[in-house]
Parts: sequence; structure tokens; C-alpha cells
Amino acid sequence: MGKNRRNSSRPMPRSFGDLLREQLPGVMIIAGITFVLAIVVSLVTEYFLRSITSLLIAFFILLIIILIGVLFDAIGVAVAVAQEPPFHAKAADRVRGASEALQLIRRADRVASFCNDVVGDVCGTISGAIGATIALRLLFIRPSWSELVAAVIMTGLIAATTVGGKALGKTFAINQAHKIMFGVGRTLAWWGYLTGWSIAMGDRKGQKRKTR
Repeated sequence: MGKNRRNSSRPMPRSFGDLLREQLPGVMIIAGITFVLAIVVSLVTEYFLRSITSLLIAFFILLIIILIGVLFDAIGVAVAVAQEPPFHAKAADRVRGASEALQLIRRADRVASFCNDVVGDVCGTISGAIGATIALRLLFIRPSWSELVAAVIMTGLIAATTVGGKALGKTFAINQAHKIMFGVGRTLAWWGYLTGWSIAMGDRKGQKRKTR
């Protein structure tokens, strides 16, 4: 009887159709956000690149886009690794950022998907477009250069910087997951203080938190 009782307490396996119906709305939302975000970022980046004649500034914009992708990739790893208990006491003491970090960890699958997939893929696409623009400008300045060589070099530089940065970011995120999430939580708390919007549940409007 004990064996049957243990078996009956196990959750029943869910069919692929049930999982698909449950996950499809979230997937469609993420796809829509990715589409809109990619268009907006592409338009803004293209506008700046067209108005900027300095290759140094163009390289700086490219580096910023790559760093944004590396940063969000590290956050996605950190939220998947971090655990709730270290933030319970801080949230109970109403330490600024603790409740926000706790809510992010409780939604780790969605947060990681947004950071790694949405922001990461958008940054990868935009960095590739910027690299192609820089390569064309290099050919305009140096017509004697080979188009293939310029494109290959830019692709290699972007790939090496992105992969190397994400590798370092993942290592740091795994070892400092709780510090990263607490920093993200404090940033969201600061944003909520300015805008009145907060992801933390159960916060009373107008109630101040401790700033530790």
C-alpha cells in the first residue's frame, strides 16, 4: 500500500499537446517582443550610423551593443542559478531590491528566455548589421582592400568579442549569481521609485524601504 501511495503522489506526465497549449501564448508574446525590439533597435542604430562619419564612434557603438548582449546573457545565467532563500530575509526586512530579485528568480524561465534569447539574439543581429556597415565604410575609405577580407575580418572580430565576453560573463554569473540578481533587483527598485512601476508583489504604495 505504501508503494502505491508513493506512486500516486507523483505528478502525472503531461502530453506534448498540453505543454504546447500552455507554452504557446508565452512563446508568441516573446516572439512579438523580439520582432518589435529588433525593428526599433535596428532603426535607431541605422539612424545613428548614417549620421556618424567617424569609424571610431561606429566601433564604439558596436562594442556597446556587444556588451549589452554579454550583460543580459550573464543575467540570464545568474537568474537560472540563483536560489530564493538568500533573499527571503532581506525581502522580509524590506531591503530595497530584494523583493524584485525574488520575483525575478521565481520567474527564472521567462527572465532567462528574455535575456538570453530575446536580447541576446537582437544584439547579435544588430552587431552583425553594424559590422557590415563598418566593413563597407572601410572599403569606401580604402578601395584597394578586398571586400571578402574586410567582411571576414569584421565577422571574426564580432564573433570573438561576443563569444569571449559571454564566456567570461557566464563564469562570473555562475559564481556571483546572488550578487548579480541583487544588483538587478536594486536597479529595478530604483526604476520603480522613478516610474511607480514594480514587479515586486505585495508592496504597499508609498511605503518606503530600507536602503542598505
